[in-house]
Amino acid sequence: MSFRRIGFHARDGLKLSALDWPGPEGRTPLLCLPGLTRAAEDFASLAERHAGTRRVLALDHAGHGESARAAALSRYAVEESLRDVLDAMAALHCPRAVILGTSFGGLLTMALAVLRPSAIAGAVLNDIGPEIAPGALAEVEAVMARDPALPSLDAVAAHLRATLPPLTLDEDGWRRHAAIAFAPGKDGLWHPRWDTHIAQVLRNNGPPPVLWGPFGALAHAPLMLVRGELSTLLTAEVADRMRRERPDMAFVNVPGCGHAPTLLEPQVVPVLDRFLHAIA
Repeated sequence: MSFRRIGFHARDGLKLSALDWPGPEGRTPLLCLPGLTRAAEDFASLAERHAGTRRVLALDHAGHGESARAAALSRYAVEESLRDVLDAMAALHCPRAVILGTSFGGLLTMALAVLRPSAIAGAVLNDIGPEIAPGALAEVEAVMARDPALPSLDAVAAHLRATLPPLTLDEDGWRRHAAIAFAPGKDGLWHPRWDTHIAQVLRNNGPPPVLWGPFGALAHAPLMLVRGELSTLLTAEVADRMRRERPDMAFVNVPGCGHAPTLLEPQVVPVLDRFLHAIA
């Protein structure tokens, strides 16, 4: 099913962008929030699987994808990104949704559960939890800080395959993954589709906060957790505690996969689709 790209402005005038796949008005929409090095197109296959049964929205965070880059680093603070999610829900006429958050998007999902619990009809956390393993953010920062300015899409795919944690992707899958994360510039070289200055924000923020309280604020909503078996951001110990605190939570552990699963893995797709179909 076809989708449309929607541009709108946040409260401070910064232009944001989202993808919108239509669905019936009587069904709760799905709002997808990508990770820090990813973009809205990550969720295209998921949206197409649910085409016509549920509206699917995917947001490009500020400084990512087709959303504008900010003039001030402070604009990339977590609090600002959370306000962007609320602005997006207002602009897209989506006051309540199932929220699917990959990595950073999952942190925003937990924070939203505190700030506006009524906005969350259900939640999927992709390879993220209330505690991030020590040192794991430094790995993300190192990827975000660098613009390798590569000559071709194949070079980008090879770079990501060598740089990122292991993912269960074949050669074509790595090319698709690369084409979402990078784009050709005016110089003919391929550059990241994120603002590399965001790495400085991560560096300045210090240790990540512990979010067991916000995780608990999701108690009112159906919940699903996806974890990469080899993930360094979401340890097995934290995932086990999440499961103890939410024994009703759907859970998939993707073998041989690091941070973060693409949600296209054969272990994930049927469980995720059942979880979504169960929410009106």
